[in-house]
Formats: sequence, C-alpha cells, structure tokens
Amino acid sequence: MKKIVNVGVSKEENFGIKRLHKVFDDIRSRYQSKPCPTYSDRIKNLKRLKRALLEQQMYLIESLERDYGFRSRFDTLICDILPTVNHINYTISHLRCWMKPSARSVGLLLFPSRTKVYYQPLGIVGVIVPWNFPIVLSVIPIVTAIASGNQVMVKLSEHTPNTNSVLNKIFSILNSDISIIEGGSEIASSFSQLPFDHLIFTGSTHVGRTVAQVAAKNLTPVTLELGGKSPAIVAYDVNLKSAVDAIMLGKSINAGQICVAPDYVFVPEGKEQEFIHLYLKRFNDVFSKKKRKKEMTHIINTNHYKRLENYLSDAKAKGGNIHTLKGIEIEGLQMMPHLVTNITNDMILMKEEIFGPILPILNYQNIKQVFEYISSRPRPLALYLMSNDKMLQRKVIEETHSGGVCFNETLLHFAIDDSPFGGVGNSGVGHYHGVEGFKEFSKAKTVLFTPSWLPRSRIMLRWRCIVQKILAILFIR
Repeated sequence: MKKIVNVGVSKEENFGIKRLHKVFDDIRSRYQSKPCPTYSDRIKNLKRLKRALLEQQMYLIESLERDYGFRSRFDTLICDILPTVNHINYTISHLRCWMKPSARSVGLLLFPSRTKVYYQPLGIVGVIVPWNFPIVLSVIPIVTAIASGNQVMVKLSEHTPNTNSVLNKIFSILNSDISIIEGGSEIASSFSQLPFDHLIFTGSTHVGRTVAQVAAKNLTPVTLELGGKSPAIVAYDVNLKSAVDAIMLGKSINAGQICVAPDYVFVPEGKEQEFIHLYLKRFNDVFSKKKRKKEMTHIINTNHYKRLENYLSDAKAKGGNIHTLKGIEIEGLQMMPHLVTNITNDMILMKEEIFGPILPILNYQNIKQVFEYISSRPRPLALYLMSNDKMLQRKVIEETHSGGVCFNETLLHFAIDDSPFGGVGNSGVGHYHGVEGFKEFSKAKTVLFTPSWLPRSRIMLRWRCIVQKILAILFIR
C-alpha cells in the first residue's frame, strides 16, 4: 500500500499531483497484469482484511475519540465497527454465487446459440471517504470493490488523521490491491480528476455535484451518496413515546452528523409541545446524567460547531422558537438537542442539510399537506414514517421518492447487508450493499456462444430476401 500525501503537509512539500498520477499509472499496471482475480484470491483478501480490522478494533475506537475530541464508543461500535464486520461476513458468504455467470435466453430468433452474462472487474475503483464515519464508509466500498476483483485507490478525510493512521495499518496487509491517499481539498480535487473505472463519493450534494462534473470529463461512472434533508413523519395513530425514541436515535447518534439522520419532523397539529417535552425529557434521562455525560459525541470541529450555531441564530432572527435543555454542563464541542418551532422556509436550516443535533418541527392537519411538502422538495436519502397504518405506509412507498424508507425506525436500513443502499436525485446516484454493490463495481458482459458448424451468417448473407420474408412472418407481428 502506498501512502501518497501526509495529513497536514502541503501539496508542494509532498510528492505533488504528478506523483498522484504516477501512482495511478502503477495501479493500472498492476490491474492489467492480473485483470480477473480468482474467487479464492478474493476470499483470501477479504478474510485478511477482516482479521486486520478485528485486531485493530480498539485502536480504531480510541483514534475516533481523539479525532472528535470525544466520540461515544457506542456510536463507533454500532455505526462503524458492527456494520463493517457484518458486511465483510455477508460478502464472503455470497461471493461465489455473485461471481457465477448467469445463463440467459437467446430466444427463438438466435436458437440454437446460447448466452451468458459474466461479471468482470472494472479495473480501478476510486473511493472518497467522509469524516463522519471513516471506517464503515471506507471499508464497505473497499470490500465490495475487492470482491468484484478491482484495484482500489482511497482518499481519506483530512479531518480524521488519527483514524487514518490506524486504517493505513489495516489496509497495508493488502498493499498490492489498495493504495491510500491523504491530503486536503486540493488533493481531493485532483483525485476526483483521475480516469477511474468507477468512482464512489460520500459527502454533501454540493461537492458531489462537482465530483460528478469532473468525473464526466473522463466518462467515469460514479456512485454518489449525498444525503439531503430526510423527513420524519409522526402520524396520528402512533404512540408518541415510541416515535420520539426512534427519531431521537437517528438524531443523537454521532450528534446527528449522519447523512440519513432525520433533518426535520412533521408532528400532528396540537401535539408539538408534547413531542418537545417528551424528546427533551427522554434525552435528559439517557444522556445528561452526570455519570454518563461524556457519552455525547462532540461536533467534529469548531467550524462545524459555528455553522450549527449560525443556523440557530438565523432561525431565531426569523421568528423561530428554540427549545433545548438548560442548566446542563457540557464539555468541549458537545451540543445539546435544539428543537425549533415556528419554522419558515427561508431559514437556513430548512435549506441546508443540518448534520447536527438541531431538529425543525413542522405541524400538519392533513397528511396530504405532508406529502405535498415533501414532494415539492429535492428527493431525500431517507424518509421515516412513525405509523402502523398499512394504507399510509403503502401511500409513502408509492407516492414519495427517497433513497430508502423506514417505518417506526430511523437509520437502521443502512445496516441491511442484503439490500441496496443509495439515494435518488439530489440525494445520490447508484447503489452499493448487497448484490447491487457487486454489480455496481462490475461490468455485466454478455457473451454469445454459437457453434462453428451453424451456417446462419452464410444463409443470411446469401438468401437475404427469403430470410427477410421468413423473419417478418415469424417475428414482426
């Protein structure tokens, strides 16, 4: 594994952009020397990666704590370590089936030929990793790319240097398959300009749009996991306490710094204050006891903390009412939940993805209002409905667009290994997880087998008029 740029060191003081291209060329040569790794090679690599990950598990947890100032070990275990290990196990158990060529029908027209679809490695897959979940959002794409037989080039976030150091040790055991790049925004920009065979980016919609535009110059296909403003709906029929717990889980894990965190919630008119009271009380019971105070993950850095404070100041200046816990001591960049009512659409927090423990609350009289509001806005990465009403659930599935849907839960659909995960519209392009991820990083190649004794081509060339009449009678009807 080649580490190209050290965190905190300028581009000029390192190998530079030319060196980045040189490494890419080296990776291309490695791929061309072995363009289709065997099943046993792929499984061996996945097992080695898993073993290294488990050996470094505690170091990963500790390094994320240092990168965040403090990060709950629960958050790291549930959202980084557990889904990563599960995904490796799932991939190992299904890879043989995925790699098997798929027999297809040629139809009567091409009988007695036969055809199969082969899944061929694309070549070099680029992975751009965000800071919020640097373990799971680096390892899962890497695992899927290796399972598909590709070489991988990974750009780690400059905001998680301690975690990057541990990840470097883990990935070093596959130094002929994985190359790691570190550095700031200039390196990231140059990285996205490389002529990858596929590029996966996880981050904001704004940056994702730029990545897609740059990749398009090379005709590089992209998978974009972008987020957006994921709504939660509390229906009239649901138990409010259960709804609060589900929404609070999605908004408190990693301090709400999650692409699929609920970004705003619809509550039935007249139940707003009850929702707020239950939410703050429940949060206080779970997180704010003195002996458990430090279980609150910090905001990643001062810039993001100030950004969230600006959202609150803007909302207050525009007439919003802010509800939070008072008189509770916090440490460092911890932030208490802030529930905002009297919302207007010109508030920044209703225009931008929040990515923190701020939750705008809107009310509704009729569920039709909710559907109209959601449908008039960019399509989100997730949509959450708190309801047991089967007709309403069906309505959400059929009449709204989002990357995924959860009923009476938030976040947890990301952990389903056997289902695709991805956005739609402004929230993303493409999928990974499950067999869909394997296919995303593979070329589905159709292969037609025709026996050499079959004179079909000669007949079609010599007796074109007769062939034309026969084909018209048999097929064009």
